Amino acid sequence: MSRRPHSARPAAARPAAAGSTAAARFEGRIAGIGTASGTRVVIGMWERSPLGRFTDVMIEDGAGHRLLLAPSPEVADYVSSTYTFDEVRVVPVDTRRVDGGIAVTAGDLAVRLTIGGISPLGMLMRLVPTRLATEPRWLRLIDPVARVLVRGARTAGSAGGGKREYYGVTLVRDVTAAVTTRGGADLGPLAPLSPPVRFGFGSAPARPSLVDVVTTIR
Repeated sequence: MSRRPHSARPAAARPAAAGSTAAARFEGRIAGIGTASGTRVVIGMWERSPLGRFTDVMIEDGAGHRLLLAPSPEVADYVSSTYTFDEVRVVPVDTRRVDGGIAVTAGDLAVRLTIGGISPLGMLMRLVPTRLATEPRWLRLIDPVARVLVRGARTAGSAGGGKREYYGVTLVRDVTAAVTTRGGADLGPLAPLSPPVRFGFGSAPARPSLVDVVTTIR
């Protein structure tokens, strides 16, 4: 969770090009929520990455329109080459820690999340050592189990541009409340992230959550 406000500015380092065998490693947190309006929001808050420290937001509305809100052209290009969107916008993105949780603004979207305790899934994740939990070989092995345990979730799969992607989750906390507005309109109270979002090969859990994750892209 960010401890101070920041508007993402990617560092000079660049991720590996498509077709390269080098791995790009993104370390941070992902928040996934649904709203009563049918809009689902996935927020990636990356503390360490080849693109520096940044936050990006993926939105799928009730009609299935998929939108990426990215803080820079570099982030927009990389994320949209890895996931699938109907629309991509480069907008100011700000993440800050607030009492009880996190507040994120991205263009005309504003989200305030209240973060609760470790979820039952998070308790299970804590049993796996972090080094193993983020190892791609392990994530390939447990992918069939992850699909059964969490609807829509995957730990390994094909990403865009000929890449392979691995999600290593180390902790899961519940999101217990959310205030979400877009263009000043309230999108309704917190709801399950259902149906699963369709940005990539997997979805965030249906249960509104904040997960600590290491994403490896090859």
